[in-house]
Amino acid sequence: MKQYVGLDVSQKETAICVVDETGKLVFEGRGKSDPGALAALLAKRAPMAERIGFETGAMSSWPWHELKRIGLPVVCIDARHAHAALSVRMNKSDENDARGLIFPRSIAGQFQRRVSELTGDGHVLWPVLQPLLSVHEHVCRELDGLDRQIRHLAREDETTRRMMTVPGIGVVTALTFRHTIDDPSRFRSAATVGAYLGLTPRRKQSGEMDTTGHVSRWGDRLLRTYLFEAASVLHHRTKRWCALKAWGLRLAKRNGMKKAQVAVARKLAVILHCIWVDGASFEWGKEMTA
Repeated sequence: MKQYVGLDVSQKETAICVVDETGKLVFEGRGKSDPGALAALLAKRAPMAERIGFETGAMSSWPWHELKRIGLPVVCIDARHAHAALSVRMNKSDENDARGLIFPRSIAGQFQRRVSELTGDGHVLWPVLQPLLSVHEHVCRELDGLDRQIRHLAREDETTRRMMTVPGIGVVTALTFRHTIDDPSRFRSAATVGAYLGLTPRRKQSGEMDTTGHVSRWGDRLLRTYLFEAASVLHHRTKRWCALKAWGLRLAKRNGMKKAQVAVARKLAVILHCIWVDGASFEWGKEMTA
């Protein structure tokens, strides 16, 4: 029978909860917050572990890497998501936190199948869950339809396709930029697009005083967020080299990653405007060798 493990890791001790696939409690206790001790305890108490979950935090990196290295099925859950799920409990404790991490992450159809497996027709909650699952299925179906429409709009528009050649820019960001800017001729130069979207620093000048503050955050908030996310994708997920990524990483070493991503987001806005006006596509370039 499959087993699921929840861990609440602290500096000295870790609360452990093991349940089977029906949700029945198998073991609950504590162990040393040492990967070797945890591995031995899990091998004894949860030899059929299908998933071992704990939330992100200062103490989570070491056990995750070590338990993953020996082949255990560990997953690290975003602390904000775990907090939202566990905050509805009446009593807050390490044991209750460990007990709460028993449902593996799943989305769309996988989520529905998982709920059906854990409950089924004979479960006392099934009459309540069945209509909720019907609503969930309908929402997922509508979202799939909207996704298809958005992809179709992107394929049919030649400008949007060229914008999507820029690393980090996907269907949603390209279409949002296209319809937010609307007419690129409104801007005398591409450099002013960043200021229009609130991605340039505020400046206060009076007499001998000349200070530069945070970005203004004027303009469309949604597009500004998408460009910031695109900059994050460029920095962390894009494997291929390009001059824009190299520039952003150098800036991150000097000023920090957040400021670098804002600067790259502003640069992306300029590049998208130039691609729109010039009818060109993004050029990756070649990495210079010493």
